[in-house]
Amino acid sequence: MRYATRIGSESFHFDDLKQLMAMASPLRSGDALAGVAAGSDRQRMAARHALAEVPLAQFLQEALVPYEADDITRLIIDTHDAAAFAPVAPLAVGEFRNWLLSEQATPAVLAALAPGLTPEMVAAVSKLMRNQDLIAVARKCRVVSAFRDTLGLPGRIAVRLQPNHPTDDLRGIAASMLDGLMLGAGDAVIGVNPASDSLGALARLARMLDEVIARFEIPTQACVLTHVSNTLRLIEGGVPIDLVFQSIGGTEATNRAFGITPALLDEAHAAAQSLARGTVGRNVMYFETGQGSALSADAHHGVDQQTCEARAYALARRYQPLLVNTVVGFIGPEYLYDGKQIIRAGLEDHLCGKLLGLPMGCDICYTNHAEADQDDMDNLLVLLGSAGLNFLMGVPGADDVMLGYQSTSFHDALFLRRTLGLRRAPEFEAWLQRMQIADDTGVLLPPAGGHRLPGLEALAALGAD
Repeated sequence: MRYATRIGSESFHFDDLKQLMAMASPLRSGDALAGVAAGSDRQRMAARHALAEVPLAQFLQEALVPYEADDITRLIIDTHDAAAFAPVAPLAVGEFRNWLLSEQATPAVLAALAPGLTPEMVAAVSKLMRNQDLIAVARKCRVVSAFRDTLGLPGRIAVRLQPNHPTDDLRGIAASMLDGLMLGAGDAVIGVNPASDSLGALARLARMLDEVIARFEIPTQACVLTHVSNTLRLIEGGVPIDLVFQSIGGTEATNRAFGITPALLDEAHAAAQSLARGTVGRNVMYFETGQGSALSADAHHGVDQQTCEARAYALARRYQPLLVNTVVGFIGPEYLYDGKQIIRAGLEDHLCGKLLGLPMGCDICYTNHAEADQDDMDNLLVLLGSAGLNFLMGVPGADDVMLGYQSTSFHDALFLRRTLGLRRAPEFEAWLQRMQIADDTGVLLPPAGGHRLPGLEALAALGAD
């Protein structure tokens, strides 16, 4: 179906909904690289005018990636909840934006609506929003998940403790864990990106993380961020596994490049559920995504990168995950060129995931060859904190020595909590109090009188094992 609009005396035409969506997107380097971006600001604004008039129901009739050729499209269409969609079914995209910003769109209403929305619908409405709109609507979306502690509660934000090491040295990882725990990080997950794919090395990491959590009775979960097929083999070998990790994309071909299918994820989800290791919940999956993955795999079908990203969330919500993390600036400036593009993409991803009912976190990050710096990350940190982000990364010094990129630190999380009055997951906060690492308001306790905190001596033993 063709779309058209006029701005002044000039007419603009768009071949189909896919082209209209791409040209309505804010400028970003990945869409320009793919050849789908608008050729001018005037054409971009014309596309937004035309997109605002598109009925939401049109996205159920006109697939951006063909139904017959793509299992993600089939998942989106086949699982669509028509009853949940009914309250907004008569609206066009522009009207939907206004409704989302209205007092009618309460947290309860948005939660009930989530199964009725498709990724393309939420991507479309986000393209018509200013940054403040993305924040205002996302802040109303509350998505709670749980395993050994409860994440996503109002007024709280969690931190993934990321103690990576370039050689998977257990002492080095333990030292970073000690640093993070003493600074109140780790309630989202203690998650290690392994340097090796060796099953032996992965098993050693998983056992060490499990031992630490069990020895100190920490109400959190561990994850070794390896390929899902490796995690399945670890489970089969009796290795203690809390969460199953996998990077996912928004098209079948992207996921094929990642070496995964929904059937494989189904198997892994069932295997993790069978272990029944959670104490307060059964959300066992941890997914990571990022704008540009479909383009880098040459698997985008001419769809803009933000819409491809939102489509990945359809696959994620199939499994009711504990964590979904958009690693927003990790792929590089070929896809998000500078701080402005990274900030916008992070806010878009967070909104789209939350509208679809996902527990969204963000790795607020950039690569060293991007036109961005830590001030840009500070800006995105505060914006996402205001928007109700479920979790962020805690990396020693904000500089990941294994992956070689810049993220957020344990101290950044402390800053955000102090500035916005945000607390940790309740079970984890209670543990910090028992260990005398934090007081009953969640504020970290300083060493007094030259003596170590009672919890510190025991935790320090991690580095000696």
